[in-house]
Amino acid sequence: MAHLKKLEVRMLEAPDQQISLTDPDARSMATSGRGTGMVGYNVQTAVDTTHHLIVAHEVTNVGHDRTQLANMAQQAKAMIETDELEVVADRSYFKGEEILACDDAGITTYLPKPQTSGSLSKGLFSKRDFIYRSEDDEYECPAGERLIYRFSNEEKGQVIRRYWSSVCPRCPIKSQCTKSKYRYVRRWEHEAVVEAVQERLDREPERMRVRRETAEHPFGTIKSWMGSTHFLTRGLASVSTEMSLHVMAYNLKRMMNIFGVKPLIEAIQA
Repeated sequence: MAHLKKLEVRMLEAPDQQISLTDPDARSMATSGRGTGMVGYNVQTAVDTTHHLIVAHEVTNVGHDRTQLANMAQQAKAMIETDELEVVADRSYFKGEEILACDDAGITTYLPKPQTSGSLSKGLFSKRDFIYRSEDDEYECPAGERLIYRFSNEEKGQVIRRYWSSVCPRCPIKSQCTKSKYRYVRRWEHEAVVEAVQERLDREPERMRVRRETAEHPFGTIKSWMGSTHFLTRGLASVSTEMSLHVMAYNLKRMMNIFGVKPLIEAIQA
């Protein structure tokens, strides 16, 4: 117990309140199973849809993907030296600021928005049931009433606009909408960029199938080569180097399969 108390002091002193006795750089990573996790690293990749080559990669010890979309997309854009790029990611990368950064960099994104509405879980209308009318800067609710703009405030560095309707207390379907006096709708000042992502995905839902067939291919192959083992090195720098070797080997074998050994050697020597 005394030993654990000392470890607790060290843990609470750490910036993220985590310590790993095996590898000081490793951190807790969420896994697909509910309530499960592991201590390790988060490998990010950008893979091209034509040949499934790994265009860019990075190893982090951040246990989520929410801040990686713009980083990896911009690395891929710089690597292939293009002015425009289309990027497909899964819902774990969804974050308004990241999507905006991609849009500013000339990167078109496709990714689904996570369904985290508390109203939906309570059987109430969610924000998706309220239609934004840009020409009037108003929201139309399921009852056909308009929620008008009231005021703006700043939350966590974001300017949030707030809307509600004066009709709420007299609405015949209010019980399906809110338990409060009014139903409030919040709108980020750059919400149009996020809405455009959903509109693109609604028009081209097959993009998510392409993502699964593209991004998972290299991971599956490399994990197959590694077998049941984990990374053999410790520390972020060493693990990054180890992953770079895996990526180089994977890309070389892919190009050998695509072009053939002799043409590939000739292309490298050219």
